[in-house]
Amino acid sequence: MTDTVTLLAHLEGQPSIQAARERRAKAVNATQACEDLLLAPDMPCGLPPALRLAVARDVAAASGVATLAEHYSAQSGRIGAPAQNARWHAIAHFARLLATRPVAADRAALLALPAAGLPTADVVVLAQLVGFISFQARLVAGVAALAALGPAADAATPAATAAEAPFVHPAHLPAPGAPLRLNGYTSETLDWKAWLPVVNPATATAEQIAVLDASHPKARQSDFYLLLAHQPRVLAERSEAFNAIMYAPGGLPRLERELATTVVSRINGCVYCASVHAQRFEQLAKRNDVIAQIFIDPDQAGTNARERAIVQASAALTRAPGAFGPQQLAPLRAAGMGDLELLDLVHAVALFAWANRLMLNLGEAVHP
Repeated sequence: MTDTVTLLAHLEGQPSIQAARERRAKAVNATQACEDLLLAPDMPCGLPPALRLAVARDVAAASGVATLAEHYSAQSGRIGAPAQNARWHAIAHFARLLATRPVAADRAALLALPAAGLPTADVVVLAQLVGFISFQARLVAGVAALAALGPAADAATPAATAAEAPFVHPAHLPAPGAPLRLNGYTSETLDWKAWLPVVNPATATAEQIAVLDASHPKARQSDFYLLLAHQPRVLAERSEAFNAIMYAPGGLPRLERELATTVVSRINGCVYCASVHAQRFEQLAKRNDVIAQIFIDPDQAGTNARERAIVQASAALTRAPGAFGPQQLAPLRAAGMGDLELLDLVHAVALFAWANRLMLNLGEAVHP
């Protein structure tokens, strides 16, 4: 399949990786559809193509993934620079802040955009664009690292480990399912409140209602989805990508996708996302010991070699995608992961570069 990731990660002559990506065709196609829509010349928003491409170029450059930065720089150069006015400077400042320090893109940073003349629907486009390029940068870096790692040996097996003793729940932690609260993070159920006006379901368009209902069973009661519904086509593509990555059958076990996304959320400072995915991990694994470790210090987390490899690779791709390489994936290969499992891990980690940025910059977690 030919798409931006295939081109930039140089996957020619990589049949095993291409085969893994073909098994994840829904995620691949949704990723490309998001790029095509967010940068389309006829995108229904007040942000002209030159401005959106300049934002994509700047966010890609901030990620440190040179191939992606060059990809958007070339497109931006062909179409020309956006008008260098106060509105552009407000947009550019916000995009760079969200790209590099998402937890700092707070309410004041967001509300500077309406103050600069952007209507809510355009703010949503901008937030989705910055989130998407942050995702795409990590996806390109991770897939390129997988290509450089080389294929698994035909008879590859997990490294031998001593027989594991029966799990004993740590006495100092609450029982799995009970709220875990450590270092400002929690596994309890939180709410989320938008900082901008949301779509009213009673007056929403038929398209908005259809997208809400397809995105999540409780989307009509969720500020998050009601805010993103200002741009229903983008929300539809984003939901397609999310579901294709997090719920694809086979490959990396679901609980390990939840573990990786908890790590990403902890590093990015997204209390809401960390709570959701810590809770999902606990429900699947029936334990919370590694979650407690992640909340306290993600760099030291992991109860066995495979968990530690997942945590460390997730942290490295989150923090510095431009420096990510096969050396970060080698411990995972040694733990027995094949190409499809590694691709699933890269997808999940990259996805939460996007999800965290939306949650952090468009609203705030609300504790019960």
